[in-house]
Amino acid sequence: MVSRATRKIICVAQGTGRERDFNLYKTTIGTAVHSDILLQADSGYQGIADLHGHSETPRKRCKKQPLTAADKERNRRISRERIVVENINAVLKVFKIMAYPYRNHRRRHRLRLSLLCGIINYDLALKT
Repeated sequence: MVSRATRKIICVAQGTGRERDFNLYKTTIGTAVHSDILLQADSGYQGIADLHGHSETPRKRCKKQPLTAADKERNRRISRERIVVENINAVLKVFKIMAYPYRNHRRRHRLRLSLLCGIINYDLALKT
């Protein structure tokens, strides 16, 4: 999770291996997120509205029914707001240990990820 105001990393969730993002959400932070918080997710989180009522995902087009102009504008708005998270993901991948498959001890992965997030937050604090 990333704070929209400060662009700092607030929370990091981690799975045990190759796991879908939505399954990771359901098993880790899904129950802890307050219902007043707006969750914006990509299209991999289809069905999140059933678990968290205050959430938004982009609408997908159907083969027989294209998106309306309002749907396209909504998708653009969600994308403009989510770009903050995607930029943080790109900054994390500058550290090559996060860009490639992790080949070290699994139990230290969360520690290393937390350290990298701390470095990124410190760098963001210096820039402001």
